[in-house]
Amino acid sequence: MKSIQVTRSSMPDFNEFAQEIRELWESRWLTNNGVKHNKLVIELEQYLKTPNVTLFSNGHLALENAIVAADLTGEVITTPFTFASTTHAIVRMGLTPVFCDINFEDYTIDINKIESLITEKTSAILPVHVYGNVCNVKEIERLAKKYDLKVIYDAAHAFGVTVDGQGVSNFGDASMFSFHATKVFNTIEGGAVTYKNSNLKAILNSYKNFGITDQESVDYIGGNAKMNEFQAAMGLCNLRQVNQEIDKREVIATRYIEQLSGIEGIRLNKPQLGVKSNYAYFPVVFDNYKLCRDEVLENLKQHNVYARKYFYPLTSKFACYQGKFNIQETPIAEYVADRVITLPLYADLALEDVDRICKIIKE
Repeated sequence: MKSIQVTRSSMPDFNEFAQEIRELWESRWLTNNGVKHNKLVIELEQYLKTPNVTLFSNGHLALENAIVAADLTGEVITTPFTFASTTHAIVRMGLTPVFCDINFEDYTIDINKIESLITEKTSAILPVHVYGNVCNVKEIERLAKKYDLKVIYDAAHAFGVTVDGQGVSNFGDASMFSFHATKVFNTIEGGAVTYKNSNLKAILNSYKNFGITDQESVDYIGGNAKMNEFQAAMGLCNLRQVNQEIDKREVIATRYIEQLSGIEGIRLNKPQLGVKSNYAYFPVVFDNYKLCRDEVLENLKQHNVYARKYFYPLTSKFACYQGKFNIQETPIAEYVADRVITLPLYADLALEDVDRICKIIKE
């Protein structure tokens, strides 16, 4: 019986990629804002419908640099229902995460609980778009204006998502996207920051290149987070097919919904009004189902199907954070984390495999 992984990287035709990188053997320009890198910036600005894109070697460093460029201090309100990178970026930049609970409808930050967490030390809100679901951006913007806070979105799951026709990259002061191999759109590894304020472009480009501003000036304490030409070439190829990839994901998600809807104890992700999803993940919450989440996971594993507890544990439960700062209670996030799995979902997953996965769950 063949193995089915929770995800599988999308890749272009081999000859297409080979053609894309061929000129690199002639130019020998492999990194430092080469032709491929600069072309990908332009094409992403068009695709994401955003005025500014800065590319990075990965999404985590993109987020760290966005935080530094925003000149944040003190406390940052965020959610623990996320990948380790979100919280790590805040802490590694010398800031204190303040954990806000999520809502039970779309698993994004609970906008009704943010305001009570704001103090004189709060400098920003860092919400997370989860599974392709979008945060309540209007309410977050209202709170940010009321208290003069920056907003940086972790949009690692939200590439290509739109809200009422507007690209999700246009909300807040900045958004971070991950182009990791397992994402809807990948550059092997990679990431980007999108933003409205064009003055950030020079700052971000300097930070990702050791703080260098010209050949003889280093004005910032930067690091090395540049995207190389091979990554950019993969991105150029994958961007050509990303809409088709999303369409294929929608077909698979629809099949899961057909098979698993209406079953007592199985909670599926609800479509959001006005949001065009990218179907990045297919989360299922086992809420008083006949089997607990871990039993379902084990049953799937016994049939060579590898789903994932995503996200579990909460980042606030990580051993590396215990005793370092006050951990706020987030009961909804904890409830979901204890019951959720993401089922296999990728563009070339066969529908008969979806049926097999659902049959295992139901039986």
